[in-house]
Amino acid sequence: MPDVSFTNLLIITAVAAAVPLALGWAPRLRVPSVVLEIIAGIVLGPSVLGWVTVDLPVRVLSLAGLAFLLLLAGLEIDVRGLRGRLLGLAALGYVVSAGLAVLVGLGGRALGWTPSPLFLAVALTATSLGLVVPVLKDAGKVADPVGQTTIASASVADFTAIVLLTLLFSTSGGGAGMTTAFLGLFGVLVAVLVVLAGRVRMSMRLGDVLVRLQDTTAEIRVRLVVLLLVAFVALAERLGLETILGAFLAGALVGAIDRDSATHPRFRAKLDAIGYGFLIPVFFVSSGVTLDLRALIDHPAALIRVPIFLVALLVVRGIPALLFVPSLGRTRAAAVGLLQATSLPFLVTAAQIGTATGRLSGTDAAALVCAGLLSVLIFPAMALAILGRPEPAAVPEPRAAEPADTGSGAALR
Repeated sequence: MPDVSFTNLLIITAVAAAVPLALGWAPRLRVPSVVLEIIAGIVLGPSVLGWVTVDLPVRVLSLAGLAFLLLLAGLEIDVRGLRGRLLGLAALGYVVSAGLAVLVGLGGRALGWTPSPLFLAVALTATSLGLVVPVLKDAGKVADPVGQTTIASASVADFTAIVLLTLLFSTSGGGAGMTTAFLGLFGVLVAVLVVLAGRVRMSMRLGDVLVRLQDTTAEIRVRLVVLLLVAFVALAERLGLETILGAFLAGALVGAIDRDSATHPRFRAKLDAIGYGFLIPVFFVSSGVTLDLRALIDHPAALIRVPIFLVALLVVRGIPALLFVPSLGRTRAAAVGLLQATSLPFLVTAAQIGTATGRLSGTDAAALVCAGLLSVLIFPAMALAILGRPEPAAVPEPRAAEPADTGSGAALR
């Protein structure tokens, strides 16, 4: 058996436990845990103190944490609830975002920041659905037109950005044909499993078995979801695709076929407990450990990239919110734009893929993640301040279904 040490994992799990405790002691400090986890990783990693490195145990659990993060992000999306005019506006908004992002990417290539402007463009088009939903819930805006519009736009952006990242820039060598085939297979599986789920509900014997085992040590629903997650990730890897696509689609599939919260109300909480209680903090802390912050510190001229990337996020994802002015009004559309510009987990993932494929330097990856950290700290607070201002009532948009409440863990995404 190879010599394996758990010292690095011990420090990382200690950080994962200390961060929410610190936030609990200072409830007025409204900072998502993910921000402090990444900052702690930066401080403890080679960039500052050098106390922690990413060894084999940390790497394995970090990959599992990324898979669970994408699973839970996919679980937030209500595929059946995204329809009608609201879906059309959200899709059009993403097209506008993509066009603006390509211009930003071309500018980045002209400045010598990236050899792949399209990669940078895709990285800038995502919105962190799991971060903006808790903000909307705290403000009591989930069910109103602002919340529904933001959720629809973030869902479209998350899904499309992950598909594009896999389609165009997979580190595993899969091509567009494989990605298209995988998405087609996913669509077939959704249809088949929805039908099977209906048959299971009609089968009293199998339904009784699932209900009987779901809250015992068997935890059958959790085990089936983990099986589905590993199967999709393994299939994506076998086809030469990014594993993040498999994990995300596994979550979307679970969300599509498992909507009966009455017979298993604790199911989502159990998945949150596995993800946010253990695996996902390891991913974020280790991401901070591997972040090449020293490259920014050693080259002060590179620090200018952080505010530029932050402004780019605001432009790319904020300007499309102008499409919602006729229905929401200027004030609330501005709040939607700020929430749409909030992005971090996808930027962390894209930064890792970019450095692995040579499309981003360590300096650019660090600047991109730092910009994401600032977006989480600044944009939601500005959006809440804007939503606090009175404005004449506007014609409401068609409502998209509210994503399932994942509890306090959703604030980590």
